[in-house]
Amino acid sequence: MVDDLSAQAFLDAFTRFVSRRGPCRDLYSDNGTAFVGANRLLKEDLAAWQGENNQRSLANSGTHWHFITPSAPHQGGLWEAAVKSAKHHLVRCVGTQVMWYSQLQTLAVRIEACLNSRPITPLYDDPEEKLALTPGDFLIGSPLLAVPEPDIKQIPSNRLKQWQLVRQIQQGFWKRWSEEYLTILQRRNKWLRRTKNIREPVSNPLVSGSSDNSTSRS
Repeated sequence: MVDDLSAQAFLDAFTRFVSRRGPCRDLYSDNGTAFVGANRLLKEDLAAWQGENNQRSLANSGTHWHFITPSAPHQGGLWEAAVKSAKHHLVRCVGTQVMWYSQLQTLAVRIEACLNSRPITPLYDDPEEKLALTPGDFLIGSPLLAVPEPDIKQIPSNRLKQWQLVRQIQQGFWKRWSEEYLTILQRRNKWLRRTKNIREPVSNPLVSGSSDNSTSRS
């Protein structure tokens, strides 16, 4: 969560990210003005730090920022799709509900955990083994698991306390997003291997005058 779309606000968020996950060697983004400005400020900070320490061997200690081509969001397909999916369902789950900053921050972190719990690929070829590799395995070494809590999606929002409202919105987001995400995991065999197109039978027994019930196969 950030207060505005300035480079300084992004650097605050980036600092919190690095403090939790460690230094970021490569960073990929579009050409937003906040990102471009933040990249310039990071380079200035790294140059000043190197000048004070006079250690040129640490020239690669900074973050290498990769910008996609301007006005070409399709080049960031992986993260742009994730951002689009999160925004699409978040707007519909929150709606016109007014939330405190701390509530929105909690909701954002819970949604982050949802996205980082998505299955990437199965761990085993056996269909009975229902274990999949998730982004959480790379982040903390194991899947991200939520605290057990009852389902309150059907309870009217005016009967919920503020902290329960955040839980309800997150549960609604998970239901919407997971249903959409699971559909894109279906394997499209047509594009993976060469197959013949579907076509009509070579002959029709009714047209050819055949008296039996057999049909020709293509």
